[in-house]
Amino acid sequence: MTKDSETDHDHTDHTTDRTDRVATAEATVPPSSERTTDLRPGADNCYKCTACDTSCPVAEVDDEFPGPKFQGPEQWRLKRSEDTDIDESITSCSNCMRCDSACPSGVPLSQMHNTARGEYVEGMSKLSREYVRNRILANYGRLARIGSRVPRLTNFVMSNRVTKWFNERLLGIASEREFPAFATQTFGEWYEERGGPQIESEDRRIAYFHGDYSNFNTPEVAKALVRVFEAFGYEVVVPEQRCSGTPMFANGMLEDARRAAEFNVDTLSALVEEGYDVVCSCTSCSMALRQEYPELFDFEGTEQVAAHTYEALEYLRLHEDLDGALSESEVDGEHPELAYHAPCHARNQGLHRQALELFRELDGVAIEDVGDSCSGISGTYGWKSEKYDYSMEIAEEMFEHMEDADGTTGLTECPTCAMQMEHGTGYEIDHPLEVIEKAVV
Repeated sequence: MTKDSETDHDHTDHTTDRTDRVATAEATVPPSSERTTDLRPGADNCYKCTACDTSCPVAEVDDEFPGPKFQGPEQWRLKRSEDTDIDESITSCSNCMRCDSACPSGVPLSQMHNTARGEYVEGMSKLSREYVRNRILANYGRLARIGSRVPRLTNFVMSNRVTKWFNERLLGIASEREFPAFATQTFGEWYEERGGPQIESEDRRIAYFHGDYSNFNTPEVAKALVRVFEAFGYEVVVPEQRCSGTPMFANGMLEDARRAAEFNVDTLSALVEEGYDVVCSCTSCSMALRQEYPELFDFEGTEQVAAHTYEALEYLRLHEDLDGALSESEVDGEHPELAYHAPCHARNQGLHRQALELFRELDGVAIEDVGDSCSGISGTYGWKSEKYDYSMEIAEEMFEHMEDADGTTGLTECPTCAMQMEHGTGYEIDHPLEVIEKAVV
């Protein structure tokens, strides 16, 4: 179905940008047999305008962090002239990836940061507290599989003050954080119990990449995606999958990320070959599959998966008249006023306006943008005791905007942004798919 020309133009622009990124990655990433972490040639594209530094939320609050320009092109220039070691400050990068969007020269900043962080972590002591803590945070899905088997017991233990004290003293995990509760039934269990796909279609077929958090902690988001897409006539399959790798990239655990990515690409590429598109409900997952995978890995099928990966709302706006469907629908009083935060990884994909555009046309819903600042938590960054205060300082602007907004229900596509929003305001936080479900299902 057709939409207004301006909306079509916006979607074409960011879809073209994504295709360009994939093409650039294919041209710049060598085969695995030849690959090194050497990105010195890409540093030549930087002309030191400092746009990346001024966009960096960590550099704004942490005086000891030199910023993305140093972590990226300057560090690789140093390696060219002196073959110096990676600076320890690379571990303070939160991987928000705002620098990618800010750079006018297309310098592969986040790719530089990810590879530099991986190189630095390779040299860390595997018995150090920082390494053990970061490895645990990076591999949340592995622990979640265990904890979700006895969710009530796990929730009781992890919310206990003694456990929080122990985690902070032993591992350096911020005791101020509330560990996310496990659902009593995972999304995967629910999907299997209902008998898998409820619709069969030859031309409307998606493979849902739900990620760990929607599976173990917020299955209501994943259920909403399934129901919404089925309402539009889609066959929804849920393939076996591993973590997208986002927390692994952020913590320099590139070998862990490689194993997860290889599994995901192998599974998803087979479905792409069968005519399925890959759809994510988390903007960090879609970012990993379509930008970070082709930048860092060259498994067979990586580029095909990247080119066929979409965020959920983006997909429905591109392939269906979601805007029209919502303009003809209404929501009861459960979602009267919403305070919306656009995740950094949504901004980097050109998706930061879509929830605002959609819900302003939906009867029964009022939505307000709470500004363009970072939420500060950046996945695992805000869970580290030495970064907690910085994460809260970064989030101050967002908290202030939320408190000034009329709505007392938050809205965002990112699960860790949702954690931070709830942590700082006490508001209930919803996902856009849950609002759409109430409108169209």
